[in-house]
Amino acid sequence: MFVKEKASGDLVEVIDITALVDPFQNKISGCVHAGEEMQDSRYFPKSGLIFPSGETLPRCWTDAHYRG
Repeated sequence: MFVKEKASGDLVEVIDITALVDPFQNKISGCVHAGEEMQDSRYFPKSGLIFPSGETLPRCWTDAHYRG
């Protein structure tokens, strides 16, 4: 699955989908897809990620208390 980094606009391939949808995780592991060579994986804060379409991530993925 790909998401986009807000600051740079680069696509990020999510390595651990479970961490992306877990509201108790505030960062995910992913690889930036920019340039011709595959980049090393690193951690990205969920608050800095959006869908490639420009939509924000669902609140239930980022806020553990979204029902309150």
